[in-house]
Amino acid sequence: MKPSEYTDLDATALAALIRDREVSADEVREAAVTALAAAQQTTNGLVSGPFDTPLDHSADGPFAGVPFAIKDLITHAAGVPTRSGTRMLGAGVPMPADTALMQRFRRAGLATLGLTATPEFGFNANTEAVATGSVRNPWDRTRSPGGSSGGSAALVAARALPVAHGNDGGGSIRIPAAACGLVGLKPSQGRTSPGPDYADPLLGLGVEFVLTRTVRDCAGLLDAVHGYEPGDRYRLPDPARSYAEDARAGSRTLRIALHTEPFSGGGAVDPRCVAVVESVARTLEELGHHVERAAPDLDATAFDDANFVAWTSFLADGVDTVAAALGVTPGPDSLEATTRACADHGRTLRAADLYAAERVFNLSRRAVGLFHRTYDLILTPTMNVPNTAAGYLNADDPSLDARGWYDHIFSTAGFTALSNVTGNPALSLPLGRTDEGWPVGVQFIAPYADESTLLALAGDLERALPWADRRPADPTL
Repeated sequence: MKPSEYTDLDATALAALIRDREVSADEVREAAVTALAAAQQTTNGLVSGPFDTPLDHSADGPFAGVPFAIKDLITHAAGVPTRSGTRMLGAGVPMPADTALMQRFRRAGLATLGLTATPEFGFNANTEAVATGSVRNPWDRTRSPGGSSGGSAALVAARALPVAHGNDGGGSIRIPAAACGLVGLKPSQGRTSPGPDYADPLLGLGVEFVLTRTVRDCAGLLDAVHGYEPGDRYRLPDPARSYAEDARAGSRTLRIALHTEPFSGGGAVDPRCVAVVESVARTLEELGHHVERAAPDLDATAFDDANFVAWTSFLADGVDTVAAALGVTPGPDSLEATTRACADHGRTLRAADLYAAERVFNLSRRAVGLFHRTYDLILTPTMNVPNTAAGYLNADDPSLDARGWYDHIFSTAGFTALSNVTGNPALSLPLGRTDEGWPVGVQFIAPYADESTLLALAGDLERALPWADRRPADPTL
């Protein structure tokens, strides 16, 4: 298989070729390694790999032999050093065991070839950690691929991988999906297991899944890896039929709320993002859906204050846990300036502050839950802007205090954090582009545990507004 043939195929197509013995898994791996080497030169999306041989995986899984990579944060594989984007962990600390999701990735047959870049401890909508360097967007190398799953997004967009792992605590799957022209699903809280290391990562805001180029890959991977693990706090009902079937079958008639003002962060919204969403709304009406302007009743200021508590307490816990485990003292030589500022602020918080934040989160969940009694989906831009310039979200900027850094991030991403707090599934689709050729993401939010409605509509939109022929120019492949 030539690398140029490999880059044309999504994970579902590659798995079918391998299963039908039209191409061997080794041939696919060789093409992937060549594509990864080329993409690494332009994106810097890998922090480890490509491995000489993939990590062990099932030869019978639905995606057996399909090249894959895991983000270097939260999910980890036995024996593989992890760094979490921070100099605190040096060259990386080998992990003693797989996480539950890693075990499911292996059972699905995914052939893990490396680890992808993350910002330090994941708290950025960009991916430019001091520890590992700047990741660039393959659509325009002067732009960021977004974050915090920016390494994965850059490699999938560059077609070096058909699919890669990501996680999402405030938009970290959907933001890079939007910036890089990908499909990015944040599943419902509890749909994928965070175990055994976590019960509720980031006070429940963090969820694990993947970034893909096609809806069928997104649906098929969710079929392969969702589900309860012993000790998980949540046990969601299984879908009535497979997510892949939902994506193929298409959607019932829906009532959809259109909203183009940020839920949080307070930043202005680029008119190009609004125009794309409004154009998608017209397409939805042509498909028979009912679209009207509406939004849940939320207190944006209280929401940001509570989300700020969640993020800074998470940073403090992460920094202090690593410091205690390794016997190191965090400082400017091992931590970026805004990480230190956030961790310092997190250490000042009291139990009462966390309970106060949870009260706000509860009100947000109730408001969105009631809103979904009337509306099946909420339609918004994914980001306030199509993307950001490389270096704009500089986590090592000493002029920013903790709140200044939080506000800086969410002024570019005011639509994504709400569904992390409520636990609702949310999906970004690459349904527009700018005059520069940059992708523009459009977000859909569904009721809790209703990924089926999202993926059914996504299948229709992929057919109505196809994006498969859009790809960054890459003369190396």
